Amino acid sequence: MTLTEMIQSHYGQLSKGQQKVAKYFLEQPREFVVHSAKEIGEIIGLSETTVIRFCYAIGLSGYSELQKTVRDQIIYEKSSLSHYYSSKRELADGPRFFEQMMEKDRQLIQETIVRINEEDFNKAVDRLVQAEKVYICGLRSSFSPANWFAFSLGIVRENVYLIRRDTDDILSAISGMNADSVFIAVSFHRYMKETFHIAEMAKRKGAAIIGVTDSPLAPLRNVADILLPLHSTEMSTLDMTPALISFINAIVAGVTIKDKKGFEKRKEEYDQIHSDELFFN
Repeated sequence: MTLTEMIQSHYGQLSKGQQKVAKYFLEQPREFVVHSAKEIGEIIGLSETTVIRFCYAIGLSGYSELQKTVRDQIIYEKSSLSHYYSSKRELADGPRFFEQMMEKDRQLIQETIVRINEEDFNKAVDRLVQAEKVYICGLRSSFSPANWFAFSLGIVRENVYLIRRDTDDILSAISGMNADSVFIAVSFHRYMKETFHIAEMAKRKGAAIIGVTDSPLAPLRNVADILLPLHSTEMSTLDMTPALISFINAIVAGVTIKDKKGFEKRKEEYDQIHSDELFFN
C-alpha cells in the first residue's frame, strides 16, 4: 500500500487537526522531507504533536518513517523516462512538432529563472572565482552537462578538471583536493550513488561542495555547501537539459565578470596559441 493509499484509508478516523495535516501532505508531500515535524506544524497552524500523532494514526512508527517513505515512494522511484514519452506523445499529432518542443524548452528556461536563488547563485560564483582548483563530476545522464560545464568554465579560468569514472583514478583526483578546491557535483534523477560518494570524499578533503541538481530534496542536499536545485523532479532529465545548459552558461558568465583579471590572463594565453595550426580559416 502506498503512502497516499494509507492516508486515504485512515482519513475517516483522523481528528480534525490530523485531517488538516493529511490534506497538506496530499498537496505538498515534498515539504515533509525538507521540514521537521515542528516546522510543518507551524506552516499549517498546528502543534508538532499533532503532526507526529498523524504519523501514528496512519500506521507509521513516527515522523522519520514518514520522511523516508516520501523519499522512497514519491521522489526517487518516479520514472522520469515515462513522463518524457507521455509529454512528447501529446504533441506528436500537431503541426510543426519541433516548434512545439522548442517552445516548451523556452517556457522551462523561463520557469527555472524564477526558481533560482540569487543569493546561492552569487555564493557559487564567488567560490569558483576564489578556488585554486575546480573539479566537476557527473555520471550517466549527468555526464554530458558536467562535461560542458568543465569545458566552458575551463575556457574562462585555469585549473578546471572533469572527473571521468571510465578513465580517471578517482582516488588520485580526490587526493589533490584541499580547502582551496571546489567540487561541483551534477546529479539529476535517477541519482547515482557514486556521485554522492565522490562528493563525500571531496568534502572530507576540505573542498567546498556545490551541488547542481533537479530538486531541493535530491541526495546532494546532505553533502553540498551550496545547493543549486532547478526544481523539476517531476520531469525527465532530457527535458531539463536546455534549462540546465543555460544555467551553466550563466554561472560561467558570472565567473567571467567577477574575475576580470583572471579572464584577461586566460584570454592572453589563448591569443598566444597559433590558431592557424589548429583551425581552418
